[in-house]
Amino acid sequence: MLLAIDCGNTNTVFSIWDGEKWLCTLRTSTHHSRTADAYFTWFTTLISHYNIKPDITDVVISSTVPRVVWNLRVFADRFFDCRPLVVGKPECLLPVSPRVDPGTGVGPDRLANAAGCFDRHGGNAMVIDFGTATNIDVVAEDGAYVGGVIAPGVNLSLEALHQGAAALPHVDITQPERVIGTNTVACIQSGIFWGYVGLIKELTSRVREEFGGPMKVIGTGGLAPLFAQGEKLFDTIEDDLTMHGLRVIHSYNKEQGTI
Repeated sequence: MLLAIDCGNTNTVFSIWDGEKWLCTLRTSTHHSRTADAYFTWFTTLISHYNIKPDITDVVISSTVPRVVWNLRVFADRFFDCRPLVVGKPECLLPVSPRVDPGTGVGPDRLANAAGCFDRHGGNAMVIDFGTATNIDVVAEDGAYVGGVIAPGVNLSLEALHQGAAALPHVDITQPERVIGTNTVACIQSGIFWGYVGLIKELTSRVREEFGGPMKVIGTGGLAPLFAQGEKLFDTIEDDLTMHGLRVIHSYNKEQGTI
C-alpha cells in the first residue's frame, strides 16, 4: 500500500492507496516540531477507527514546509521501513519537467497538481487550488507545469482583515444572500466571497488570453465547492487532485526504477 502525504502551510493530509482506491484520508494541523513518534501515534489512533490494518510499503511526500520533511522521513523509515519519495528533490523524477525561469523552485504541491491534472484531464488546463494561498497552476499540452499565479488564500485574507482592523470581527466564509450587506458580518462575507469570485474569473480569463487557446479549469482544495455555487468558475472539481498527482509521480518513479 502507498501512503501519500501532502504537507501544506496549514494542514497536513495523509491518504492510503491500496492499489485500486483511496481507503481513507486523514488531516492534521501542520507543526514543524511534531516528531515522528507523534505522527505515528496520531496516525495509528485514527486508522483504528476505520478498521483498517494498512500494510504500508511505500511513502510519497509533498511538503511546502521544508522543516517538516525530516520528521516525515523518519516517520516513514522508522515505522514502515521504507525510504520515502519526496517530490521536488533531485532524485524524484517527474513525468514531464516544468518549464519555468532557470533557478526557479516550484512548489511540490503544484507539481503534483500538474501531474494529477494531466493524468485525468490532459493538458491545456489550469488548476485553481484553494489553500493557504490561492494558486493557479498552468498545465501545458504535454503535461508540463509552465507557471501560474499566487494570490492570498481566502482564510488568510479573512485573518489579515480581522487583525488589521480592530473593529472588524473574524467571520466564516459563506455565500451571502445579497451583495450589499446590511451588517458588518454580511459586508465582510460579501467582500470576500464575491471578491474571490471576481478574482478567479478575471485571472482565468487573462490566463486563457495569454495562453492563446481554450483551457479546462479544474478546481481543488476545501473551498472550491463553495465558490462553485456563485458562478460557473470550474469545468470540474477534484477533491483529491493533489493526492492523485502524488500517486502518478510515485508510479512513474517505480516504472523508471528510481525507487
